[in-house]
Amino acid sequence: MNYKIFVLILIFLLAGMAFLIQKEKLSKEKEIEIKEEFLKEEKTEKPEITLISVYDNYQVNPELKTDWGFATIIKTPKDLILFDSGGNSEILLFNMKKLGIDPKSINKVVISHIHGDHLGGLEGFLKENSKVKVYIPLSFPDSTREMIKSYGAEVIDVSNFQKISDFVFTTGEFYGPQKEQSLILNLKKGIIVITGCAHPGISNIVKKAKELMKKDEVYLVLGGFHYPPISTVKEFRKLKVKKVAPSHCTGNLVREAFKKEYKEDFIEYGAGKVIEIK
Repeated sequence: MNYKIFVLILIFLLAGMAFLIQKEKLSKEKEIEIKEEFLKEEKTEKPEITLISVYDNYQVNPELKTDWGFATIIKTPKDLILFDSGGNSEILLFNMKKLGIDPKSINKVVISHIHGDHLGGLEGFLKENSKVKVYIPLSFPDSTREMIKSYGAEVIDVSNFQKISDFVFTTGEFYGPQKEQSLILNLKKGIIVITGCAHPGISNIVKKAKELMKKDEVYLVLGGFHYPPISTVKEFRKLKVKKVAPSHCTGNLVREAFKKEYKEDFIEYGAGKVIEIK
């Protein structure tokens, strides 16, 4: 009788130990699974920047309005930057609303040059959001500064190469014959050059950007190229430009030549286009 009780107790003890071992094993497996999932999320790179076309004479999103001009939003982990403002604030603000972008979320504005198709939408934008820093070329007339200041915005004159935000720089003024500034984004994949109209010459701007950033690789050149010669396409290859997104004042013939040469590395850029770069 005592022997039977002993055997039963032993069986219960062994069963309990087996249960505890299995439970601990499952717990460890679950812990490993959670850690692996966490590491997987950590390794998943979020976009360093997002580029959003909010004003262009080319159209990507049919719900947006098009007009002669240029404006692009640069979203970084730190700032929301509006580069150029198009020619008409109503169109600019309409497109931003359609894309779910609150004008008040923008904290910096950069204007490439004095022409109305890049500057014209600024005053209407400032009526919606004046709590911004506005970077303008030093050559701008005082009347533009006074207009910006009248809304309470801060004016920053740009003459030379300088930092605007984390990994975002202005080339400073170039003469071309119209004085103009462009933006350079210094990313892991290489530099990105964003131009308004590229009056100083698109290839000249790319060369200068490489020189300023001391980098040879150009990941992307985006914006208005100002009707360059077809030979610019081959020149871009020599300059080691990986991707292109010509829009606004580039011209249809040159855009088609870039499309033919760059194939999958050609980006159709126009109102509504969103580019995420990780």
